[in-house]
Amino acid sequence: MAKSSYLIMKVLGNILLYVSAALFIFPLYWMFTGAFKNQSSSVKIPPDWIPTKITLANFSNLINDGSIFYWLYNSGFVSVIATVGVVLIASMAGYALTKRKFKGSEFFFSAVLIAMFIPRQITLVPLFTMMRDLGLVNNLASAILPVLTIPFAVFMMKQFSESVPTELLEAGRIDGCSEIGLFFKLFFPIIKPAIGALAIFTFTYAWNDYLWQLIMLSDKTKMTINVGISTLVSEYVANYGLQMAAASLGFIPVFIIFISFQKYFVKGITLGGVKG
Repeated sequence: MAKSSYLIMKVLGNILLYVSAALFIFPLYWMFTGAFKNQSSSVKIPPDWIPTKITLANFSNLINDGSIFYWLYNSGFVSVIATVGVVLIASMAGYALTKRKFKGSEFFFSAVLIAMFIPRQITLVPLFTMMRDLGLVNNLASAILPVLTIPFAVFMMKQFSESVPTELLEAGRIDGCSEIGLFFKLFFPIIKPAIGALAIFTFTYAWNDYLWQLIMLSDKTKMTINVGISTLVSEYVANYGLQMAAASLGFIPVFIIFISFQKYFVKGITLGGVKG
């Protein structure tokens, strides 16, 4: 009886997992299929779950316009620079908070924790004022700088840094290794799983950041892919096929990044879960 109950629960669990996976995958399916539909088919009710007339006109129009290349480049530039910056800053902060205790370190970390609970919408006005005073409005730097200060990144790297053996760093210090050498030669390689997880998180965060980039970027050649997609809506008509095609192209780089860093992401999350 117990064995049959176990099998029933296992089957029900698998069914639940498959249904959940289908629900998560369906928006991607709708986006990709919508990219190959014309306008009439996109707004058809009831909708065509499987495209009956496949067209490449949406992709052709995007390529002929040329703006999609600016948008993809800008999104890639912002996301890559932000990711590199966050990884370096957060890992250095984690190293300093755990391995180089200093006066006020506990206060600093408490401030980081408090900042994690502040809604982002509250910071939009002061951030905009700051960027305006710095002359960075409609500049890609304005889309990068706020990402560098993600409190969660410092918190995450601080937690992972605690698992690095202090004795290993002390041995390196005795051998005459400088602090920079200790960080890059000993500390940095050990926290690679955490770096991989943080890199995926940051890249995705920067790539998908819409509200802030919408506020700061108005020049069509300076827009990122998300802001650019919003311009594909005219005053009276939304070209859904064109939007789906642009969204599909914008999804590909994020998917490639995730696949490339997947093993580090999974390992990093697993280590974090075991530690917690």
